[in-house]
Amino acid sequence: MMSSPLPTLAISCLYLLFLWAGPRYMQDRQPFTLRKTLIVYNFSMVVLNFYIAKELLLGSRAAGYSYLCQPVNYSNDVNEVRIASALWWYYISKGVEFLDTVFFIMRKKFNQVSFLHVYHHCTMFILWWIGIKWVPGGQSFFGATINSSIHVLMYGYYGLAALGPQMQKYLWWKKYLTIIQMIQFHVTIGHAGHSLYTGCPFPAWMQWALIGYAVTFIILFANFYYHAYRRKPSSAQKGGKPAVNGTSMVTNGHSKAEEVEDNGKRQKKGRAKRE
Repeated sequence: MMSSPLPTLAISCLYLLFLWAGPRYMQDRQPFTLRKTLIVYNFSMVVLNFYIAKELLLGSRAAGYSYLCQPVNYSNDVNEVRIASALWWYYISKGVEFLDTVFFIMRKKFNQVSFLHVYHHCTMFILWWIGIKWVPGGQSFFGATINSSIHVLMYGYYGLAALGPQMQKYLWWKKYLTIIQMIQFHVTIGHAGHSLYTGCPFPAWMQWALIGYAVTFIILFANFYYHAYRRKPSSAQKGGKPAVNGTSMVTNGHSKAEEVEDNGKRQKKGRAKRE
């Protein structure tokens, strides 16, 4: 995957093609439930991201990394190779996350495939190929460690939510996932800005690109947070029938304004396909 950008670009193009073709294919079909698939997928992502975070933390500690300024070491040192391997798995995980969108479309949750969702998924996979190709170590470990740790919480939330409506009372903390992610972007900007200010011997172009990228996420996530948690509902919404456990939730670009259907209270117009 690293010898050429073509596989990464090809997978990304197939992802965009599915975004166009998937909804058209599902338009006149019943949605899939995919409950068991989602449980396995989400908890598998918890394990993968936990492994990545653990390897980056232990490898950087063994290598004596600085959290403020750490140049890239391109040697075959065992700890550097360990960090590079963990970062490669982090890059691979961004390709696996395309399945988030696939499952949304197969379940006909088209409203959840927002611009933020697509922007995040498509750009992260491509940009991390660039990162692993040229800076597979050094300060690259910082953002990947934070993000993979947050993904442990995020996919843990998704996995618990997929278990069924009985778990909703334990999932009161969903709003804080979005807050934690916005904090992550501010920390990323501060960290990269400090490196530029102090003249850290880490590629400056990577730091500037990281700052610009993080700013776009702050804007997009702040916009979502305002509409999901701060904006007062319209009078029409106030008078309407409330959704069963129907609260908006977005983490990692997922506009998850889902209604968790009460047991058996689905519409009579056909049942969702089972796995």
